[in-house]
Amino acid sequence: MLECSSLKTHMKNVHITVLLQETVDFLNLQKGDIVVDGTLGAGGHTLLMLEKMKGNIFVLGLDLDQNALNRSEERLKQAGWSSQVSFIKTNFGDIEKAVGEKHMQSINKVVLDLGFSSNQLEVEGRGFSFMKDESLIMTLSDSPEDVTAYDVVNHWSEESIADIIYGFGEEQFSRRIAKAIIEARKTKAIQTTFELADIVKKSVPLFYQKGKIHPATKTFQAIRIAVNRELENLKSFLESVPRIMASQGRVAIISFHSLEDRIIKRAFHQMELDGIGTRITKKPIIPTGDEIKQNPRSRSAKLRVFEMR
Repeated sequence: MLECSSLKTHMKNVHITVLLQETVDFLNLQKGDIVVDGTLGAGGHTLLMLEKMKGNIFVLGLDLDQNALNRSEERLKQAGWSSQVSFIKTNFGDIEKAVGEKHMQSINKVVLDLGFSSNQLEVEGRGFSFMKDESLIMTLSDSPEDVTAYDVVNHWSEESIADIIYGFGEEQFSRRIAKAIIEARKTKAIQTTFELADIVKKSVPLFYQKGKIHPATKTFQAIRIAVNRELENLKSFLESVPRIMASQGRVAIISFHSLEDRIIKRAFHQMELDGIGTRITKKPIIPTGDEIKQNPRSRSAKLRVFEMR
């Protein structure tokens, strides 16, 4: 593993990037590469890439979370790499538009980390987690026109709520949970994460309440995916890949649940069948036991890599 004193310094007190070394290694970076970090987050991948290449690459960092962009910009500035990075507040689903705005002809490498960071889950105050009592927002967007988790649980139909909980959360008790949400909101609006988590917990069987994971886990995941249009953005990104990538360019994507991984797996396989390129990882790369022990959130991570012709 690459050991860099400056990397160690800047890794303190920040989100732990999953499959960090493996992702950067599989990108096969070359001097002069133009790289897009489509989910900049805390800047972990970008920092390691710049350290490894001694600044001989240029990175376009995308993130919808302005706080994440600010933190990363400061972190990379302290590391001495600010001149090698450009930042855009946007979703990775709009990568083609972002590349066009920067007048880039083609991209050599792209990395996506589809997980939400600990900062976003625990610090942002947007209701992503049921571990803290916060307003039901679940989106990083600041647009008043965008749908929030509050809108979903208080205004969507029972059928729509059940469908997303089942489809995006793969939750076996989706119908019972949706019915409980509808009944609860008849009395008063559901406003906080604790309120929603409690409704979900009370709606499922006792054995499920006492399971290994909190009974609201899949429901929160499903609502978050729906609110942020995560699967639609992933599909949009994958459709853009052939149009923005240079020959022998590589795309590395880290996913954290089966729906995302299934979309990536099928897209890469179809791209290979169409002669667009080759799957570098026929099977996904997963974290080591040591990484999972250090960072339990990494346990569901899967890395897939594709190389263009």
